[in-house]
Amino acid sequence: MPASEDLLKRLGVTIDSETLRLALTHRSYAYEHGGIPTNERLEFLGDSVLGFTVTEYLYHRYPDLPEGDLAKRRAAVVSTRALARVARELGLGPYVFLGEGEKRTNGADKSSILADTTEAIIGAAFLSCGTDAAKEMVLRLVIPLIDEVENLGAGIDWKTAIQEVAAARKLGAIRYVVEGDGPDHARVFTATLTIGGDSYGSGTGPSKKEAEQEAAAVSWRQLNPDQKAQA
Repeated sequence: MPASEDLLKRLGVTIDSETLRLALTHRSYAYEHGGIPTNERLEFLGDSVLGFTVTEYLYHRYPDLPEGDLAKRRAAVVSTRALARVARELGLGPYVFLGEGEKRTNGADKSSILADTTEAIIGAAFLSCGTDAAKEMVLRLVIPLIDEVENLGAGIDWKTAIQEVAAARKLGAIRYVVEGDGPDHARVFTATLTIGGDSYGSGTGPSKKEAEQEAAAVSWRQLNPDQKAQA
């Protein structure tokens, strides 16, 4: 695989070439190449490693926070938006094996694909390097997000926040355009928010509600670039 060593250097781990290729194989590519294995099982594994690692870190870092606040912080860090951001900072998109249809629709920069691939990479690191190395990689990648957790908006109802801004500025009616993609067991929704007929932010998530919340959060920041939201 060309340039795989450069990717591994950015990740800071050593993953064997076969496992790395599997982690980078999207279902669209697998379907077009005779139904070869996809990265979805590694994604499932990586999701568990990610969740446990972040939970353990937050538990020790915030000894006085109640369970609900810890859960909100974890949700902000392991969200599709956060993981896609990690993937973009790593430059992961060009390495993902995609089918022709996904290539034509810029699949290499779709948040859902990037987030899923990030989780698959974590699963691959766990298999190739063991628990400690995988956890160290996860923390190295997501600690910057944990440090910015307030800016990520843990606990904020973004749909209410954007309604308040739109009403205060008399921008017009708010509408969410939501589309779903993928099989029923792995459905991904994309929401685009419009205010007064003008398009603002978009968001993705495993449910319509989460996609709309992310779209509202992105839109709020577009309208308030110099402000920090208060939870």
